Amino acid sequence: MSSFSLQNLFKFALFSVVFISMVTLAIASFQFRVGGEGGWTKPTGNEPETYNEWASRNRFHVGDSLYFRYSNDSVLVVNHTSYTNCSVSNPILKFKDGDTVFEFDRYGFFYFISGERGHCKAGQKLIIRVMVHPAMSSPQPAQSPMEDGGSNDDGDGWDSIWGPPPHNSTIKQAVASYFMTALGGMLVIMYLLM
Repeated sequence: MSSFSLQNLFKFALFSVVFISMVTLAIASFQFRVGGEGGWTKPTGNEPETYNEWASRNRFHVGDSLYFRYSNDSVLVVNHTSYTNCSVSNPILKFKDGDTVFEFDRYGFFYFISGERGHCKAGQKLIIRVMVHPAMSSPQPAQSPMEDGGSNDDGDGWDSIWGPPPHNSTIKQAVASYFMTALGGMLVIMYLLM
C-alpha cells in the first residue's frame, strides 16, 4: 500500500472513532418522565407507586435528564434538610414553567420537592441518585445525604444513605458499548491486514 492510502485509512479511522464516541454519548443519555402520563402532581394515595419507588426502579447517569410536566405547581431543587422538612423557603433552583427538563451535570444525590405548600408533605418529593457515566470525566459529586445531618431512613422508602440498588439500566448504553467494542475490533483487524 502506498503512504497516501495509509494516510487516508488513518484519517478515516480517527474520524470514525471521534464520530462514534460522540454518538455513543448522545445515545447513552436518557430523558426520564417524572410521574409518567400523570406528570408531577400531588399524590392522592391511589398511585401505584411513590416518586421514590419509581426512582428506585431506574438507573440515572450524568448526562441523563428528568422531564417534569405540571400545572399550577412548581419543581424545587433543594438540599437534604429542605427535602426532609419539606421546606420551600430556600431552594437551590426553582422551576414554574409547567414543562421543565433538568439535566444531571454531576453524580451524587439530587432532591426535588413541589413548591406548593402541603404537596411535599403529601408525598410530592423525589430523591435521585446519579451515578458516574462511563464516558464522562471527573464530574463533581453532589452532597451526600449524611453531610447535612440526614439519617439512614426518613420514612421515604430509602433504607440506607446510598439508596436502593438499581434494578435496571439503560439498554441503549449497553448497545453503544458493544458497538464501540466492535468498531475497535474492526480497526485492529484493519491494522493487522495492512
